[in-house]
Amino acid sequence: MPRPTLLLLLLTLALTGTACVQRTIHLTSEPSGALVHLNDEEVGRTPLSVPFTFYGKYDVRLEAEAHEPLWTAARARAPWWEYPGPDLIAEMIPGMRSDIHWHFSLIPAPAAEDVDEDALRDRARELRSSSRSGD
Repeated sequence: MPRPTLLLLLLTLALTGTACVQRTIHLTSEPSGALVHLNDEEVGRTPLSVPFTFYGKYDVRLEAEAHEPLWTAARARAPWWEYPGPDLIAEMIPGMRSDIHWHFSLIPAPAAEDVDEDALRDRARELRSSSRSGD
C-alpha cells in the first residue's frame, strides 16, 4: 500500500475513533422540579440535560404538583453542519456539540374550592350524551 494512502487511512481512523458530536437537550420549566417524559419515557426533573441521537419532533409531558399537566410537542432542529455532507466532517472534529434548549411554563391548577361543580356535572352530561350518540 502506498505510504500516502496508509497515512490517510490511519488519520481517518484516528479522527473517527476519537470524535463525535455530543447532542444534548436542556430542559427547564416554571416551576422547576417538574417531572419530564420525552416520547413516553421518564427522563427526570427540571432543570435537566438529556443526551439525544436524532433530530425531529419529540412528545413532551411535564407534571408538577399543584399545576396542570402539560402535553406538548417540541422540535429539535439540526444545525447546518449536521446535514448530509458537512456532517461527515463535523463528526470528526473533537468537541463538537449540538445543544437544544427548551423551556416550558406550567399553569397552576385551580384550587378545589374554585371548581364549579355544576359546570363540571353539565360537561360530564354533555360528554356522556355525545359518546352515546356517536358525535
